[in-house]
Amino acid sequence: MDFRSTVTTFMVMMGLFCAAAPVWADETVAPKSESTPIPAPATPPVSVPNPILPKPHAQDTEVKPPVKTQAPGASAESPGKEAAPGKAESTQTPSKPKLQEGEQKPPVKVPATSGPIDNVGKESGPIKPEPAPSPSKPKAQESEIKPPAKGPHPANGVASKPVVQPAAEITGKDGAPMVLVPAGEFTMGSDKGDDDESPVHRVYVDTFYLDKFEVTNGRFAKFVEAIQSEPPWGFSDKDTPVAHADRPVRWVSWMDAMGYCLWAGKRLPTEAEWEKAARGTDGRVYPWGNEVPTPAHAVFGLKEGGGETVSPIGNRDKGKSAYGAHDLAGNLYEWVMDWYAEDFYTNFAKNPAINPRGPSEGTAKVQRGGSYINNPYRLRSSFRTKGDPTEQDPNVGFRCAQEVPKLP
Repeated sequence: MDFRSTVTTFMVMMGLFCAAAPVWADETVAPKSESTPIPAPATPPVSVPNPILPKPHAQDTEVKPPVKTQAPGASAESPGKEAAPGKAESTQTPSKPKLQEGEQKPPVKVPATSGPIDNVGKESGPIKPEPAPSPSKPKAQESEIKPPAKGPHPANGVASKPVVQPAAEITGKDGAPMVLVPAGEFTMGSDKGDDDESPVHRVYVDTFYLDKFEVTNGRFAKFVEAIQSEPPWGFSDKDTPVAHADRPVRWVSWMDAMGYCLWAGKRLPTEAEWEKAARGTDGRVYPWGNEVPTPAHAVFGLKEGGGETVSPIGNRDKGKSAYGAHDLAGNLYEWVMDWYAEDFYTNFAKNPAINPRGPSEGTAKVQRGGSYINNPYRLRSSFRTKGDPTEQDPNVGFRCAQEVPKLP
């Protein structure tokens, strides 16, 4: 081979070598071209939290430091031009797996707190149901519902209770008028009377009704006929209930009196109830007040066996009590419910009594009010006496009491 052919061969070799070098460089920088869509389909299987792993060749070009800091952020600020188009495509393609992962795994939402992922947040917005505002709304609704629920409820209850009040006067089952004695405290007993009237003490009794008058001959006769019982001593001639029907019945025992009250749907008053009805709440001495008794107030000071004894009911208006009850002083003694005990009041020397019912047992029942044969001392509303519950005396009668009927 001559020198010319040798030079020619060398030039061809050098040309081939120089042509091969740029091709190798272009192949390494191949991602630079924007027309290569091949990397785009390769990126979807890449997991979102690790976008750098599928590109090991980036480490050869030493672009890895900027890629780590700017991969989740804005790609336009990256100094390498190759990263911009590649990452722009990767931010769009992996956004879909982020949505799927966000729906399946709520903890993956943590990267959304960083500032640079705002672009992805727009796409992942529907993934987050905005948990912060949703719990705040039901709390506000609960707070709004509670106050109105409490307001109207007690108002309705308060308005409905005090509408109906017990009547000041009613008619009992036996046809007798009854007066109302309201509940409350009063002063019971006296330090100026007998020993069994002391000590003075405070007593509370519930509301009750009391017969306005003593039970009359005419009303008691209906009871005797209804139960086919033996009539009292005064009925032996059979004319008394007819001739003196408006006079209070006498010659009745405690058992007779109790039987009548039960038959009429009532009961005998307790000793405390009787004194409350007679004295009121101002501690008066007599049912009408503190004025000394006169014949206009009560029937008293008469002799037994005389022409005039008991008086018809309702003709001593001046002697009625503060609640409208007549003849609580004079005319006839009246049976009450309690057993008699001389020292019973000492039980309430320090503590007020509430609806006292007297001793649980005894041999005599209490009588109250004085009678037509007694002097003014025994007409005092605090005066106490007693009698055998089976005795029938000419100067003893009774009246009934009952609880306030329940309203329908």
